[in-house]
Amino acid sequence: MSNVLDFEKNIVELESKIAELKKFAGVEDYNLTKEIAAMEDKAHKLMDKVYHNLTPWQKVQIARHEKRPQFLDYVQHLVQDFTPLAGDRKFGEDQAIVGGLGRFAGYSVVIMGHQKGIDLESRIKHNFGCARPEGYRKAARLMDLANQFRLPILSFVNTSGAYPGIDAEERGQAEAIARSIETCLKVEVPIISTIIGEGGSGGAIAIAVADTIMMLENSIYSVISPEGCASILWKDADKKEVAAAAQKITAQDLYELKVIDQIIPEKVGGAHRHPEETILTVGRYVESALKNYDGVEQKTFISKRQQKFLQMGRL
Repeated sequence: MSNVLDFEKNIVELESKIAELKKFAGVEDYNLTKEIAAMEDKAHKLMDKVYHNLTPWQKVQIARHEKRPQFLDYVQHLVQDFTPLAGDRKFGEDQAIVGGLGRFAGYSVVIMGHQKGIDLESRIKHNFGCARPEGYRKAARLMDLANQFRLPILSFVNTSGAYPGIDAEERGQAEAIARSIETCLKVEVPIISTIIGEGGSGGAIAIAVADTIMMLENSIYSVISPEGCASILWKDADKKEVAAAAQKITAQDLYELKVIDQIIPEKVGGAHRHPEETILTVGRYVESALKNYDGVEQKTFISKRQQKFLQMGRL
């Protein structure tokens, strides 16, 4: 496995030995069933121990894992007749946020999300999931379209944050994010947002001001990255582990703080080891959330959504 996390090295070494034993037994026709079973049991117990005692920084590493399913993986497995819609009708197209129309679990929906890319070429194309203003203006345009045709909105968040380049600032990055948030707050259709990896700063919340906010168990959601926080507070990015613990950025912390509504479980080993299972699990949770809004009067969405966010942080 590429991109082996530090705390997974012992597990990966055991898995490599198991694979070697299985290969050797197949070639030499030796009966190594007991030995293999014993090592598999050991690997399972080690995996279980590690993943039930993860630190916040370890969860940051899992959330950023390159093998973790990305937005287009969810579209491929869960959405039928997906029709991407491009451009913000003001400046251009931004592939960091992909969105369009499709059918999910029998519902016609507008669906959008950050796409980081899976190799160098696609990462450059999608700008590592860091959107420029035209990406957020496209998102707002799609939400207005959903409102016009009374379609539910599904958003999938996975970004380290909005792109901080000079060109983005020149084109009004802050205003575009604010406008996207405003659009989230004024549409009269249900919005369901799922943090599938990293939810960073305004770049994440721009499409996550939703009626139902869910997070995968090993995802993170924060106003700034642990490295950025450590650099500001301690002038030392190496204190990122301390910052990650202090920031309360894990799904468990945010659920307790009532920032999110639901935690979607991941199989032991994380979404990067079980991508298809994770995608199907997310699909079930999103479908269940959608069904909860069947028959709900559309005019109530705005007031309830606004009240939901106004209540956050109150003692």
